[in-house]
Amino acid sequence: MKDKNSFIINSALDMHLHLRDDDMLKLVAPKTSNTFAGALIMPNLLPPITTKEALLAYKKRIQEACKNDEFEPHVTIFFQVDYSYEFLKEIKDEIIAVKLYPFGVTTNSETGVSSMDVEVLRPTLESMEKLGIPLCVHGETKGFMMDREKEFLPIYESLAINFPDLKIMMEHISSKESIDLLKKYDNLYATITVHHLMLTLDDVVGGMLNPHAFCKPIVKKPEDRKALLQLALSAHPKVMFGSDSAPHQKNTKECHHGAAGVFTSPIALQVLTQLFEEHGKLDNLNAFISLNAQRIYNLNPIKKEIRLIKKDFIVPEVYSYKSEQVVPLFAGQKLVWSIS
Repeated sequence: MKDKNSFIINSALDMHLHLRDDDMLKLVAPKTSNTFAGALIMPNLLPPITTKEALLAYKKRIQEACKNDEFEPHVTIFFQVDYSYEFLKEIKDEIIAVKLYPFGVTTNSETGVSSMDVEVLRPTLESMEKLGIPLCVHGETKGFMMDREKEFLPIYESLAINFPDLKIMMEHISSKESIDLLKKYDNLYATITVHHLMLTLDDVVGGMLNPHAFCKPIVKKPEDRKALLQLALSAHPKVMFGSDSAPHQKNTKECHHGAAGVFTSPIALQVLTQLFEEHGKLDNLNAFISLNAQRIYNLNPIKKEIRLIKKDFIVPEVYSYKSEQVVPLFAGQKLVWSIS
């Protein structure tokens, strides 16, 4: 008989994570490394990571911040249109993917790609395709907020058609239209976040403004959330968990120009266990949070078993280190699962 009061997650992987740098890195990195076996780390620092030296130095800082845990940071490099085949070959064994940001669509993307014309991108993408390096994409335009992801879908389609042997990761998908495209091409895959599985736009602006639920891509309609939930709960083989946990200082969220980003690292496993249990799909959770990513990225993660138990967990109001303060999603609220 299964124990309904406990659940084990094996080698959890977060395939889209922001750790920032300096004191913020020291604050948030252990919130992932104490429970996850590994994570795919985003390169949008200031300045962004575009050289081998910067890549290795950042990985070393992450390892130092996580030194008390068994944890593997899988680092990425910031996409540029002029990466040579020789450079990408040299760093291939150091990176898990290259991350493409269109210009100005999210935090620290001011040096992102200004043209998404496939011919402009071709030199770097052809090299990546030959070398077997996956491409991760923040798939939004700069159009109307609710339509930005939908407007980007023709670009995804063009990339999928022009580079059929390139693994393309549709990061943090948030709409049912994205799901339809995901299923259409063999080389498209996707990550799904906690907040897109839990929230709709009403949770952000339907009553009092909740800046700690504001993110990009914005959470959308109930029908979009329902479609994402069905995909995740079934542990569809083309999707995997990527938190897009994106910490910002408390005072840069609770202000007149609040930053976009939701901090979920310390609560991700508890929320997902609660969510999958509520829908009778706990048997699929390990596939969504680990096995699918292992297969898609050809990973052999650290063996790490995390036991969750049926015990109330009150989400802290704030996480702090020195002058850094970060407010998590669901701050002050009760979750029914805790990490043992």
